[in-house]
Amino acid sequence: MTGQTHNKPDDEHDHAHGGIFGANTELIFALICGGLLGIGFAVEKLLDPPGWIPLVCYVAAYLSGGFFTLREAIDNLGQKRFEIDTLMLVAAAGAAILGAWAEGALLLFLFSIGHALENYAMGRAKRAIEALAELAPQTALVRRDGSLVELPVKQLVVGDTVVVKPDERLPADGFIVKGTTSIDQAPVTGESMPVDKRPVSDDAAARARPDMIEAPYRVFAGTINGSGLIEVEVTRKSSETTLARVVELVSQAETRQSPTQRFTDRFERVFVPSVLLLTVVLLFAWVVIDEPFRDSFYRAMAVLVAASPCALAIATPSAVLSGVARAARGGVLVKGGGPLEDLGALKAIAFDKTGTLTEGRPRITDIIPRDGVDERDLLAVAVAVERLSDHPLARAIAKDGEDRLGQADLPVATDLASLIGRGVTAKIDGEPVLIGKAEMFGTGDIKPLSDVMSDAIARLRDGGRTTMVVRRGERDLGAIGLMDTPRAAAKDTLARLHALGITRMIMISGDNQKVAEAIARDVGLDEAWGDLLPEDKVEAIRKLRGEAKVAMVGDGVNDAPAMANATVGIAMGAAGSDVALETADVALMADGLAHLPFAVGLSRKTRGIIRQNLVVSLGIVGFLVPATILGLGIGPAVMIHEGSTLLVVFNALRLLAYRE
Repeated sequence: MTGQTHNKPDDEHDHAHGGIFGANTELIFALICGGLLGIGFAVEKLLDPPGWIPLVCYVAAYLSGGFFTLREAIDNLGQKRFEIDTLMLVAAAGAAILGAWAEGALLLFLFSIGHALENYAMGRAKRAIEALAELAPQTALVRRDGSLVELPVKQLVVGDTVVVKPDERLPADGFIVKGTTSIDQAPVTGESMPVDKRPVSDDAAARARPDMIEAPYRVFAGTINGSGLIEVEVTRKSSETTLARVVELVSQAETRQSPTQRFTDRFERVFVPSVLLLTVVLLFAWVVIDEPFRDSFYRAMAVLVAASPCALAIATPSAVLSGVARAARGGVLVKGGGPLEDLGALKAIAFDKTGTLTEGRPRITDIIPRDGVDERDLLAVAVAVERLSDHPLARAIAKDGEDRLGQADLPVATDLASLIGRGVTAKIDGEPVLIGKAEMFGTGDIKPLSDVMSDAIARLRDGGRTTMVVRRGERDLGAIGLMDTPRAAAKDTLARLHALGITRMIMISGDNQKVAEAIARDVGLDEAWGDLLPEDKVEAIRKLRGEAKVAMVGDGVNDAPAMANATVGIAMGAAGSDVALETADVALMADGLAHLPFAVGLSRKTRGIIRQNLVVSLGIVGFLVPATILGLGIGPAVMIHEGSTLLVVFNALRLLAYRE
């Protein structure tokens, strides 16, 4: 009678029965049961037939109403579980033994119709998740051996070129090699407006590093092509696309219990034995009070039915399932009930700066060579080294530097090594090269900067620039200043979060404190913590978490340690990053903050509905147990019991229609 099977949608207590009438077989059997019960009752009360005629109707009602219930009970007993299905059969059998065939048939009818409707309602939430998997087309038009052939998407291999016609869904993840278009990415990222796409300039470079392809060239399976005919080179097999990973992770999220689910499990472990003990006591009520055993048995069965915590067991899972499904439809991947509830309870959020509050595409604004050093020589050394690194600042220096240098020959850099949170080292012509923050110099075996170079760095930082010093051998070549622009939507997003009840928002950055404060002012943040190494960010999050629940928002890659130490780790731009999908508790599929208020608002709504469901389910049990002890019959008890179960499920389904 624990009802805990509702927490395990994958393989236990799954009422999605098939049969001769398809998916609706259980519902039809329940309706047949109700019809036979009605006929038998009408014949018995309105006519004067032989006794066997209404009895046949009631027995037939027992068979149709109890068929699926019996099947479930056998499965449960085979797994050594005593649950509500078994209980209902015991109560119905008891009614038959006592000669109350009509009441027993009514019990089975109400229970079976309730479970059929409950299955239909829960099926809606599950179908919302399953619908994600159906977004990608089943076939693709592929260039093979100079001709176009239509193949199942499962046969696509990395390197295939697929042709996508206007208004068709894309069959695979990849990059555009021919044609321009606008693509509706809402099915994957939740973005409301189509995104312009164009071919990559270098097919070989994109093919060599597919994870580094920028958004204007990258496309996803399941998204919808606009008016242009495009050709896309496949970078992932159909089972490994972003959409496939999202569907897999959302399905896994159903099994991750929330804090409320764990509480209800603990409650049931105490509650259920208590009810069973009470039932045994009530069975012997006839010994104490003057009543026949029939009445005591009937009362005990009624209490068992009334106290079965079905609604309690399904109150939280139904809300979590609906919330996770709605989030996925909106471009937000939430990995289970724990992150969903925690996100709704947050009062504080910490943001990384680069790529989160800013565009993550810094540009070179200043080049300050040391006296006697040519600007182009400084830039050539910086580009030669930084083009080997994946860091956003390194990519910015490499890209902008190459544009400034034109076709100039660059030295060859080798042996790149990263000094996490500080910079990089490499070699050019056997000579060591260091590029990084000013704070890197003067530590360990690294000689400090000259006064001239330190003054140049201070001037750049006063102007809000991110700075990188370049040293070759024992000589400082100069400094490079970069500027990253705040995201256009950042200020509005933070204001919406304030309105949702997030009272404290902090930017944590590895950049200089003055630069961090300048960006914070631009986006409307009150707190900015700069000069933090990755391990410092972890300590900052631990400090914040010691005060209250806190989320960490970042890219899910460089910020993974800090995110892991937050109450909820939130990654942006997860559609283009396998690492972000894996490391985050919550993943914003689009490369932007715009969906964060939606995720927080949905989580708060989910927490509210979970609380409503708990009040209803516990309140109904609290009412029914004393009511049945005082004489309420099994029929009304089952009606109220099943009604409360349906009520909490349909209440949870309201989340599927959530709008911010």
